[in-house]
Amino acid sequence: MAEVATSARSSATPDQLLVVIDPVARRADGESVRIAKDVLSAGASSTKVCLPDGPEEFARALRRRGSRRPVVVGDDHALLRAVGLLHRQRELAGCSLSVVPVGPVLGLTRALGLPSGAVAAARAVLDGTERRLDLLVDDSDGVVLGAVEIPPAAAPEGTDMGSGAPARPWLRTCQSLVRTLASSRPARATAVLGAAGPARLRVEVDGVTLVDLDQPVEGVSVVPGAGGMAVVEVRPLSVGAAAAPLTASGRTVTVSGAHFRYRADAVVSGPVGTRTWTVREGAWGLTLPAR
Repeated sequence: MAEVATSARSSATPDQLLVVIDPVARRADGESVRIAKDVLSAGASSTKVCLPDGPEEFARALRRRGSRRPVVVGDDHALLRAVGLLHRQRELAGCSLSVVPVGPVLGLTRALGLPSGAVAAARAVLDGTERRLDLLVDDSDGVVLGAVEIPPAAAPEGTDMGSGAPARPWLRTCQSLVRTLASSRPARATAVLGAAGPARLRVEVDGVTLVDLDQPVEGVSVVPGAGGMAVVEVRPLSVGAAAAPLTASGRTVTVSGAHFRYRADAVVSGPVGTRTWTVREGAWGLTLPAR
């Protein structure tokens, strides 16, 4: 892993930054990476730049950050990797994470409200404020920042997984995201479930059954809402007239039944027979542009 020596600068900003540049970002858009590095180095009191070659070096850089504030330069996958690592190290509560979005998959970072341009995003790192956000944690210790979708509707690499409008409130953006995924590719979604067609799943919210195995469903979505609550939407199988979605809110969501796959943010997982997601209120901090 290459490291650029710390450079001290006189600045009104006292931040000491650890800038971890994901290798995918370097390959995808080296110019934006260079611009972001220059803006951060010029604006912080000191910076240390790390150029990891893979996931292990990426993790090592975060573990050795000391008192420096970590800044990830990368796309959705790099953000998810960083939050997952800090969660497993049980260091999310005391760490404020900053991100400069660069790379091929940026739907989640845009939905979170991060600027898309390298200069604007780097300035937000320096001048922005921390916002504590809710997190979904599953029973295998996996984390979800944005949305769970069952089945995992296709989201091609390089496309925006939602409207990408940073001005929208986070919950409405997530709900728009999962509805777009569900409605735009119905044939693909059914194919993922297999030849048997619609899924038969039991969905429980805080121990109360929202839908049971006797009701076929086209899809299920779970997003972190507000105040430590998850928002669940179940789309029953439509026969003739469209069936109204079933919705509920709660702190714990369990989905079980036939083995199923699911998309959690940008990652497809499974098949599993059951999975439980629990909301952790204000579990992680992200630096966003000052309002």
